[in-house]
Amino acid sequence: MSSGILLQISPASSVLTDTLTQTLASPPQPTEISLSIWDMALKGGWIMLPIALMSVVAIYIFIERYIVINRASKDEHNFMNNIRDFIHNGRIDSALSLCKNNRTPIARMIEKGIIRIGKPLNDINAAIENVGKLEVSKLEKNLAALATVAGAAPMLGFLGTVTGMVQAFYDMSMAGNNIDIALLSGGIYQAMITTVAGLIVGIIAYICYNILVARVEKVVFILEARATEFMDLLHEPA
Repeated sequence: MSSGILLQISPASSVLTDTLTQTLASPPQPTEISLSIWDMALKGGWIMLPIALMSVVAIYIFIERYIVINRASKDEHNFMNNIRDFIHNGRIDSALSLCKNNRTPIARMIEKGIIRIGKPLNDINAAIENVGKLEVSKLEKNLAALATVAGAAPMLGFLGTVTGMVQAFYDMSMAGNNIDIALLSGGIYQAMITTVAGLIVGIIAYICYNILVARVEKVVFILEARATEFMDLLHEPA
């Protein structure tokens, strides 16, 4: 009878022993710690606020200027052909109406030249150039601010790095012989995160600035080409 009981207990004890052996053989895996972008931003300290503000300003300027410059770069193929036909036929009022209905930098520049028809060609050319420069200055609005963001954001990030390291060394000096890595983590977080944030904002703003500058140069080329075409039109025999 007792041997039967032992036989019934033995399998259960064997299973328990195997379970304990497997538990001891495979220690628990470490839990993966994830850090969100928001948590990283909070670790960066107060210096992240102006960096975040600069990122918003840079994105707003880029989108707003890109739309304006893209609209200004539209060059209708038949616009100058219609202007040529109107001027050759003596329909100056129709040419002016076409310019007023087509509110682009090219149209405003040609409109100024049409208004001065009858005056010396040098005066007409000077008037067209002045209008062209004014239109280009309008397109370049806020580009200086975008360039400032591209240069200032990394500098703010480096400022956060310096202040973070100063805080870390200050904590080390106050801790004496009881230096703990957790005591230094706050300053090191701030030092690293602000640098990364400043560089990201600065690089994005720099790329956006160069994209806008390239598009403005394209508009300048179109304005110069249309101004030359208009002056050649006035030199043509009637």
